[in-house]
Amino acid sequence: MFDFFSDTKTKPSMAMREAVLAADVGDEQKDEDPTTRDLCERVATLLGKEAAVFLPSGTMCNEIAVRVHTQPGDEVICERSSHLIC
Repeated sequence: MFDFFSDTKTKPSMAMREAVLAADVGDEQKDEDPTTRDLCERVATLLGKEAAVFLPSGTMCNEIAVRVHTQPGDEVICERSSHLIC
C-alpha cells in the first residue's frame, strides 16, 4: 500500500530505486527533463488542456493559487486549521 499523505511515509522498494537510477534526466526548469515533460503532456491530455505544469510541493501549489487569485496587498482569510496556514 502506498501512502501519499507525505513524501516520507512510503519507503521506496528496490524496484523503485532502480527505476530512479535508470531514468533519463535533464534540467526541469529549462524543460529538458523528459520524465517531467512526459508527465505534464500526459496530464494535459488526460484533462483535455493545452498544457500542464509539475509543481513539486503542496506549498508551491498553494503559493501559486494565492497569487493567481489575489493582487499584492490583498488579504486571504482562512480558517485556523486551513492547509494554507498550517
